[in-house]
Formats: sequence, structure tokens, C-alpha cells
Amino acid sequence: MLAAESVLLRRIQTVYVDTPSASGSGTGPALRRLEAELLGRGHVPSAELHTALGSLTSQELAAAHSRLVGLVDGLLGSDRVHVPLFRRFPHTVPRDTEALYVDRVFAFLLQQPDHPCVLCGEARTVFPVSPCAHLVCRLCWDGSDYAGCPVCHRRIDADDPFLRPVRAVGAAKAPRPGPLRLLRVGADRAADATAVVDSLLARRTPLSPQDRDDLLTLLPLTPAGRGLLPEEIPVRETKALVLGALLREPPAGLPARKLLTERLTTATDVLRLLAVLSGGDAGLVALSSFTSPPRPLRRELLVALDALPTPYLVEDVLRHPTAWKRAAEVLHPFERHSRHPRAALAFAVLRGTRVDPGTAFGAALLATAAAHPDAVRVDGVRLRPATWAGRLEQAVAEGDAGRAAALAGERPGELVRRLDLLLRLHTGDTLVPELEKALLHGLPKVGPGPLLSAFGALRVRTEDRAGRRRVFFPRGEVTRALSVPERRAPLPAGLATAAVTLLEAELLRRFAAGEPYELSVLDAGLADLTVPFTERSTAKALVSVPRGSTQTLPEGAVLRLFLHWTEPHGNRTDLDLSVAFFDAEWQFTGLCDYTNLVHGTRAAVHSGDLTSAPAPRGATEYVDLDLELLAERGDAYAVPLVLSFNNVPFEELRDAFAGFMALPEQGPRDASYDPRTVRQRFDLAGDSRVCLPMVVDLGRRRALWTDAHLPSTNGFQSIGSHGGTQLATVARDLWEQFGSGNRTTLWDLTVRRAAARSPEVAVVCRDPEPALLRYRRRPDEDAAAFAARVSSLRAAEERLPHPDPDTAAAELASGTRVFLATVQGTIGPARASGTYYRLFPGAGDASQDLVRVTAGDLVAELSGGS
Repeated sequence: MLAAESVLLRRIQTVYVDTPSASGSGTGPALRRLEAELLGRGHVPSAELHTALGSLTSQELAAAHSRLVGLVDGLLGSDRVHVPLFRRFPHTVPRDTEALYVDRVFAFLLQQPDHPCVLCGEARTVFPVSPCAHLVCRLCWDGSDYAGCPVCHRRIDADDPFLRPVRAVGAAKAPRPGPLRLLRVGADRAADATAVVDSLLARRTPLSPQDRDDLLTLLPLTPAGRGLLPEEIPVRETKALVLGALLREPPAGLPARKLLTERLTTATDVLRLLAVLSGGDAGLVALSSFTSPPRPLRRELLVALDALPTPYLVEDVLRHPTAWKRAAEVLHPFERHSRHPRAALAFAVLRGTRVDPGTAFGAALLATAAAHPDAVRVDGVRLRPATWAGRLEQAVAEGDAGRAAALAGERPGELVRRLDLLLRLHTGDTLVPELEKALLHGLPKVGPGPLLSAFGALRVRTEDRAGRRRVFFPRGEVTRALSVPERRAPLPAGLATAAVTLLEAELLRRFAAGEPYELSVLDAGLADLTVPFTERSTAKALVSVPRGSTQTLPEGAVLRLFLHWTEPHGNRTDLDLSVAFFDAEWQFTGLCDYTNLVHGTRAAVHSGDLTSAPAPRGATEYVDLDLELLAERGDAYAVPLVLSFNNVPFEELRDAFAGFMALPEQGPRDASYDPRTVRQRFDLAGDSRVCLPMVVDLGRRRALWTDAHLPSTNGFQSIGSHGGTQLATVARDLWEQFGSGNRTTLWDLTVRRAAARSPEVAVVCRDPEPALLRYRRRPDEDAAAFAARVSSLRAAEERLPHPDPDTAAAELASGTRVFLATVQGTIGPARASGTYYRLFPGAGDASQDLVRVTAGDLVAELSGGS
């Protein structure tokens, strides 16, 4: 139950207070202490939650205090012990890293027991430290500053005499307040869990790892966990995940046969389910061995395969040949081939099985093949596939635009995914009739992911990008960026415009099917947020920033990067937090890591390199970036990296996360982990050893959230092993890719949603001067023209300069049914109902009548696709 409460706290900010056993009394001071602790962690209880907590007895409130603070600490990462190597960081970090290294080497190579210190010459000051047993001089190395062995930087046992209490370095001032998250009292855990699970099951894009974990955690509390699934689960990976959970621990009365017959509609559905039941990946990205299912389930899976249309069955099996060959070892499709002849035929094609017409098995295969010439052809003693993909590739190779478009139109999803390729077959400036017909017929059946991807990419295809690079994000456990030179010629303007117009019309049509609003209020800053993509490999994060989004860094002179990890038992693990710096031309200017603890005149300071992280304390590293000093010395870009120095994959660690804090501009700083200053925290996971979470533009104080991973190099991982030039190429390619405008943004999405459903749209602008723009749909203006006018931020009916446009927008939206979409969540209209999207928490969270949605939920509304 505690895990479910943690999920609901993070997702919908609800807290559950059990009915008190007696009327609370005398809990005022205790309640104030609880509220003070929550405030120190950036959370504040609502009035209803305050009342509910105040009704508890002292014992009940104490239990609620411990549970609630523990949940919030787990969310922010402040439930761990955060002690860097230099405990009085950043004040005592040595300026000369090379001299420190020389002293360590001398102590390691030359120091002998019972001999004077090789560095200072003092006798009886050298003793071993535990557990590494290196000989350390108590005078040369300050035990009140070090948290690890000064020689090898491994963690020292907490009771080792070398460690002494930390001497305070001045009293730190109160930090600059960060955003507050409003905690609401939850009425019904099961009802709230059901709402979250239903929204996740309705998503039409693959779930992120965090969403998948949340779904499985909340599922037992919901009707879906009892087998009462919605009529449709659009994403097949999600469907396999739920079916696997139900079959592993079936609730009473679960109709397994009916469930499988209705839900397994493609061969890949069966393969995904097998993978989930075997503890593998429903996305089939990482292949693993399959465990043998119980005989009744095996028979049901073969029956489900045999019931599929043969052409689709054969082609589907060939999409994942290696996985299906492994699956065949546990399904035994030839064992009773007469009961499921079409399934046996598909596996015979896959395996290239030799067909002997003189045997009963061979004769049966040939008879089944003869009945399905559209799927299989006989080639001597082998069965070969006759696939749709092969026919399409042949038409493309021959340059036949009309035939290729007609074939692609048979599968609308593939039509849109290959739309750029199909357009390049055109010789004129207009769509060929076959392609236009295919788009008009097929677009209503396309899922939102391909639709939005094509809409964003085709808008910029009229630009000549010769000499630049294209960046791809192949499917994988983690997101890796692959870049290649741009070799495509630009598309003719008329051709690209015609295709984009059809795509936009489909977006508007789908959005118009929803309930209307009196008003839509949009934040122009949404143009910096991309529509989520490749969510299946996104990092679990405190703030779900879509990959490729650019955000202004929080106020404060210092950005503190942090890293915490706990190594597996018996496997020493050394993670490194490092930062590479580049000038405006992407030339390498320096680094801040374990080889160079101080960059510039303390413009960047590293807290020291801990080389082990035993449980339960783990290890922590910081890097403080003084943004002003870095910009003054000519550093234009900072590229933070998390590297597994000794090549232990992140997925093997017991606990590993990183992020950044915004520290106050004034006052002394210490090495404490202040949860109130945490702006982002994300988990390190997957088969990766190098993580590149973001790229920072130091001059403009902007950060691009990349959430990407780099391939590991041979040997130990470090900035040096990857090379400054290579890192510059990757970072520059990502920066230019996401700045090129070829990704659909949340601004694009919300503008079209607003234009399709609202007669009036108000836009909050903050640059170059704060103002509120009011647009009203004109009588002769269709939704596309209205969206174009709003998107351009020109030709508004009213432009109202205002020092605080959020307040003006809140007043305008008060008492209305509104669609409110903002970045910071700082607009809180009174008595308003409707839909509310925000990235960061704010005043709008206090509304009881605004239904909060995520970016994924907005995409899921484009539910016309299949």
C-alpha cells in the first residue's frame, strides 16, 4: 500500500489520512512541526489536508508524519545519506588536482607501517583506515573533511577513528524558496488508482518506464486488476504488460481463454505476452530466453496464432525472427500441427523448414501453403514469404510513386511513417492522386505518434539542410542518438504544404470531437516543450520534461549537479559526475571531473571522487557551476555526464540517481543536500555506462533536456576516453536537431486543440515584454486559419501589456470552462472548471474543478488512430 501511495503522491499529489479512531486533541504543535518539515521539502498541505491531519490523535499523527515525510523524501532523494568526499565542499576542495594526485601516489607507493609519514616526516601519525587498509597520515589528511580514504577514495567505515566531526564553515542562510507542491487529501485510494490506471491504459503511445512501473503498482487496486479491462487498450506493449500481470497472479474467476482470444489480435501480441511472462521486455527491444508456459496456456497461444489471417501472421513472425525462433522452442508449433496448421506454416517459413511431400507433415504444409498464395510461395523444398513489405520496397526501388502510394495506403500507419520517402518519389509540385487518396482514406486510422511526428518533420523539409546532420533515436533499453549527414534534397514547397495541410486537418478533426470550452489560455513558453516521443526509454524523473525540450534555468547564481549511487554487494562500483565545457564554436575549453576538481577561478568545483558506494550509505558527488563566472571566462556550453568508470551498467546498481539544484545567489554554501532546492531528479537505469542528461547554454541560461546515453568505450569511462571533439559533435548535433523545428511542440498541439474547441484563445507572452494576447475566432475563419493566427502571435484582437500576465489570465478565466496549458503552473483561475496542463507546480494546482492532465494525456486525445 505504501508503494501505491508513493505513486499517487507523485502523480496526483494526494495524501491519504485514515479515519481517526478518536477526536484529535492537543496535536497543534506536532501538526506545525509536520507542516514545517513538508515546507522545507517544497510541499504544503491544502486546507482540507490540514483539517484531516488535525483530526488525528497524537499517535495517529506521529505515524502519518513518519509516513508522509518518508514518501516526500523518497520522491526528492533526500531519504539517502548525502556525504561527498570533501565534507566541507565547496570550500576545502584543493585547487591543484595534480598536486593532490602526486601526494596520493607517494603515500600509496612509499608509505610503510611504523615509518614516518613520507609527506611530512612526522612519526606515529600514520595508521591504516578501514576497509581498504591504506596507510594515512592524520596530519597530512584532514579527517574532519574527508569522507573516504584520501589515497584510494573508497568509502571509510563510519566508526573509523580517522573520521572526525566536521568543522562548520559559517552559518548558511536560508535558501531561495523554490516551487511549492500542493498536497491534497485523497478520499479513496482505489478510485484514484483506477483513474490513473484508466488513463495509462488509454494512452496511444508507449508508456515510459516510470508509467509502466506505476501501472503495475496500482493495478491490484483497480477493476482492471480483477480482469475487468477496458474495451480497448490501444498500445500493444501496455496490453501485454497487463495480461502478463493477470496471468501471473490470476484473480478469482478470471476467464483466461476468453481474455486471450479477444485481446491477442496479432502474432506480435503473443510474442509480447510470452516475453512478459518470462520476465522480459514487452517492447521486444532486449531479447531474453523464454520460459516454458503451462501446457494449457501454450495451447491457447497456438490457437490464438492459428486464428490470425495468414498473410499478417507470416509477415508478423518475420518481423522478429530471432525472438520467434526462441519462442518456438517453448511453443512446439509442429507437435500437433494438424490442430493449428496456419501457425505451423508460419514457423516453417520462419525456420526455412525443408518440406518433404512424401510425409504427412510435409503434405499438410504444402496444402496449407497452396491455400494461401498471398502469404507463401513454394520454392523447391522450401517455403518462402510473399510479403506486403517486399512489394512496397520493389515499387519504391522502381520509382513508381503511384503504385507505392497505393500499396502504402493499405496500411495507414506505415503510410505516414514512410511519407517523406513517398514524397521524394514525386516529380512534380503536387501530390499524385494515389497518395492524396491514400492519405484522405488512411489518416483517420493512424495513431497519434506517427501523425505528430510526420506533422513536425514535414514542416521543415522545404529547407536546404545540406552540410548539416540528421539525428535518429533507435529503439533500445535506453535512448542513444545516432547522427548521419543530411543527404536528402529539400521537398518542393507545394508538395510539403499539401501533405502538412492534410495532417493538420486530421489533428483538428480529432480535437474537435471533444467537449468545447468557453476559453483557452495558453502559455507561449509551451513552444519550448516537445511532444513526448520514444517514451518507452525515458528516465524516471521528478519532473517529466519531454526529451528535446529547452527550459530557462531556475534563478540563482549556482547550479549544483548531484549524483548518488549504491553499489551491488561485492561489486565495487565507481560512478563519476563530470562536466565538459565548450566555447561558442564548440571547441573544447576544459572540464571539471576527478582529474580537475576546479575549473577556472572556481567557476566549477567538484566535490571529490568517491570510488566505492557500499550500502547502506552509498556515495554522493556534486559539481557546483557558477553560471556567471563560467560565461565570463568564455565557456558557452556545459555538457554534464554521468559515467560508470569501471563499466558496471547502471541497471546492476541497487540505487542510482542524479539531478540538479538551484542554489541561492548569496550566502555561504555547504555540502548538504537541500530538498527544497531540487529542481530535477532522475534515475540512472538500463544497460548503459554513460548518460548525457542535458546540454546547458551558459550565456542564455538555457538547458536542453536530452535524456540520452552514449556508447561506452574500451577501458575505463571518462571524459578523456570519449574525447572532447567526440563529445562536442554529439552535443552540437543534439542541440541543432532539437533547435531545427522538426519536432512537434506542445505549443503546436495545444494551439490546435484550443482552435478546434474554443471561440476565444488568450496567450500569455513574457518576451520581449509581458502581455496577454486575446484572439477571437472570426465568422469566416475555419479552425486551421484560427490556429495559424494564434500560432503566429500576430493579428490578435487585443494586446494587453501587463506586468504580470498570469494574473490577468487568471482573472479572465475565472468562473469559466477553460482549457489551461502552461509551463510553470502559475495561473490559478478562481471557480474555473475544465482541463489543466502544467509542467511545473504552481497556483493552478489548488483548483478542485480543473482536471489535471499530462502531455501524454493530451496526445492520447488524438484517439482516431488504431
